[in-house]
Amino acid sequence: MNVFYEEEGTFKVATVLADNTTSLQVEAPHGKRAKIKAASVLLRFEAPSPSEFMDLAQKMAEDLDPNFLWECCEREAEFASDALAADYFGHTAKSEEAAAVLIRLHSAPIYFYKKGRGRYKAAPSKALEAALAGQEKKRLQVEQQARYVQLLSAFTLPEEFRPLLRNLLYRPDKNTVEWKALDTVCAATKLSVPALLEKCGAIPSTHDYHVNRFLLEHFPEGIGFGVPDAGGELRDPSDLPLAEVVAFSIDDATTTEIDDAFSVTPLTLGSFRIGIHIAGPTLGIPPGSLLDMEAAQRLSTVYLPGSKITMLPEAVIHHYTLGEERLCPALSMYIDVADDFTVMGTNSRIERVRIAANLRHDALEEHFNEYTLAAGSLDHPFGKALLALWKFACKMEAVRGKSNDGNNEKIDYSFHVEDDRVTISERRRGSPIDKVVSELMIYVNTEWGKQLADGGIAGIYRSQGGGKVRMSTSPAPHQGLGVSQYAWISSPMRRYVDFINQRQLVALLRKETPPYTRDSDSLQISMRDFEAAYEIYGDFQRRMERYWCLRWLLQENISITGAQVLKENLVKLDRLPLVARITSLPEMPPETTIEVEISQIDLLELTFHARFLRKLDA
Repeated sequence: MNVFYEEEGTFKVATVLADNTTSLQVEAPHGKRAKIKAASVLLRFEAPSPSEFMDLAQKMAEDLDPNFLWECCEREAEFASDALAADYFGHTAKSEEAAAVLIRLHSAPIYFYKKGRGRYKAAPSKALEAALAGQEKKRLQVEQQARYVQLLSAFTLPEEFRPLLRNLLYRPDKNTVEWKALDTVCAATKLSVPALLEKCGAIPSTHDYHVNRFLLEHFPEGIGFGVPDAGGELRDPSDLPLAEVVAFSIDDATTTEIDDAFSVTPLTLGSFRIGIHIAGPTLGIPPGSLLDMEAAQRLSTVYLPGSKITMLPEAVIHHYTLGEERLCPALSMYIDVADDFTVMGTNSRIERVRIAANLRHDALEEHFNEYTLAAGSLDHPFGKALLALWKFACKMEAVRGKSNDGNNEKIDYSFHVEDDRVTISERRRGSPIDKVVSELMIYVNTEWGKQLADGGIAGIYRSQGGGKVRMSTSPAPHQGLGVSQYAWISSPMRRYVDFINQRQLVALLRKETPPYTRDSDSLQISMRDFEAAYEIYGDFQRRMERYWCLRWLLQENISITGAQVLKENLVKLDRLPLVARITSLPEMPPETTIEVEISQIDLLELTFHARFLRKLDA
């Protein structure tokens, strides 16, 4: 005697060795013996042999149309498989015929729902229709995925991918056919998704690839402003007094948000009055206005080589920037200094300032540098004022105890991108121009921060202790700068923290109730959000500077270059703010000059390989 039985959802056949009523000892066609429950048996048969029986049943099952069986079976109630087999074959079904029907019913779960051993129920027509549609959709998706894989393997981009590229690159849905095809080909080719898509011609610009990733994450609605007429929103006070000074700014050639300008007015007995004039956008942008909310959302201007995303709309920047030959609303601090440049007193006011000139680094440095200062005479229309500012800056640096802090040994890098070519220039930090601007900014931010604190008005301060910089609403020493308190106020068009602090300062100078208290939620939220955004924007700027460094190496066809050991196996390449780890670097002391080979530059991953060649003579 042989049996056809079900075990763990699988149909099997075996020869009965012993029948114990509730259980059977059986032997499978391949010789394995087992004990099965009698209730598991669906059919008993004498012939043919178990292996022949299974072959016959499988072949017959393949010829059975599940749709026809569904048409033939009882629709509303459960039915037994052997009853359906009798109806189908027109006679009491043979064992192999009954087994074939069972196998077919079991293999078509969308047509037939299993209700028990050998018992089924037909799927409702609507459910069957939906299931068949899903099955067909899945079949088409499998075919589509296979076609995608074939095209991608040949580095050809399927047309259907084009409108989906942004999501595939930055926010993939891993359940889609397109992603599954990409993933399959990436695994086979050992390429990353961006690298594969680049090979398929889907990333025409590696620069845009990095920028678009940043924009999608942090500017999902685009970089345009929601204020249709930004210039028309401004409400500057009409009664501001006119400052009787000749003011000028000092900025990089690409700067459009000119926040600060300076003036020097001679007084009696060799003393001076130095003016530090800061643009006043808060004078015309009230709290809670559309422009204010836009600035509060962006929090800072985003800088990257060759471009920037401004915190304020262009029309607002144009209105408040301290542009040449313009009369601009400003907050001014006047510092009276003795002939030895000791500070005798300060005075702050809100006024209009006429800007006589916008001096630019590249043109000014020819006239204002270490050599012209050593000669004691600056051949420049603002030479006397610049010389006075330089002496004042040196005095303030000494007061802070920072005259010999080594900053003038460091190098700053400027990136200029034009027509997709990059120029990277070096400037030694601590040049006369840098020192004048930085010292005057440190002074005004320190002094105005003190005035806010002394006036009991909340502000956002930066402090440093133990090497860690933090922001808070309470003044605290900044060890790195050597000052008792420090508040960012000098860049209100570029940083929202400065914008907030300027608002508080305006209230102090006007003797009005300030917009923010130390415990106000808006102040705390703005400070927290600014810290997060400023770090993100800074990381993005550094990432794009790294990108342009690699582009410069390719542009200049540089494969061998000098480098300097920083520590252990970390080196800095010559002429670039670019560092690399060289695992093969022999042990050498810091500042050792070496020669390295550059290869395998990847503009998508922003990686490259550096190999040590030799040590260079000092």
